[in-house]
Amino acid sequence: MNKKNLCLLLLLLFMIGNTQLYAWGTTGHRVIAEIAERNLNRKAKKKIKKLLDGNPMAYWANWPDEIKSDSTRTWKNTFQWHYVNFPSGLSFEKFMPELEHYKTENIYSAINENLKKAGDKSLPVEDRKIALCFLIHLMGDLEQPLHIGREEDLGGNKIKVMWFSKETNLHSVWDSQLIDYYKYSYTEYASVLNVYSKKENEKLAEGNLENWLFDSYQLAGKIYSEIGNYKTLDYQYAYYNKKLLEDQLLKGGLRLAKVLNGLFG
Repeated sequence: MNKKNLCLLLLLLFMIGNTQLYAWGTTGHRVIAEIAERNLNRKAKKKIKKLLDGNPMAYWANWPDEIKSDSTRTWKNTFQWHYVNFPSGLSFEKFMPELEHYKTENIYSAINENLKKAGDKSLPVEDRKIALCFLIHLMGDLEQPLHIGREEDLGGNKIKVMWFSKETNLHSVWDSQLIDYYKYSYTEYASVLNVYSKKENEKLAEGNLENWLFDSYQLAGKIYSEIGNYKTLDYQYAYYNKKLLEDQLLKGGLRLAKVLNGLFG
């Protein structure tokens, strides 16, 4: 095997093994994008549709994951944008300094940066579109609790579990298996979840980016603490985590809508 092929093989193995680079799977990200789009105000919806070439937000929701397969490595610097890791048991007062002084680019810094770019009318339209696509995706990522997980297990990637009869890891269960278990299309799931009044939706979207990241961090702690109660993750695990899963998908959509309404509305 020549050097070039060896490098490509190592890259492929890295991409397969490091599933923390991905979140929610295609369905989850589309659910969040669809809920967000249904909750945009008229002005924001018009501007976003123009930036996205007339396509729905769900069409672009997974693009920031898809580009990780680009063999040119053009997007290599964005791979670490999808998560941030912390020690367990931090209070909000200790969490915030860790977040603000994090050693590398991460989901928090990336969301803030893409917010600026998406709203900057002095930038080329294509740059704003790319920033918006990242924003749609990363605002979904932050609601997958294990993307605000522990560094030592890579957000649950190193925690091996059985999902029914299949060997997998805890992160993958929360990315895809739990959502896929319910067999909804993304539009069906969005319709199932997006049923509350405007007032109730506004309550679910309360707070800011820092609050939302800390919420997910606390939920990650809950997921970690309870995994030892199960020998196999199956019907019972899905049953007891259904509300948490669906709350995160709904909040992801409503919070994304709040951010986009503020940016474009």
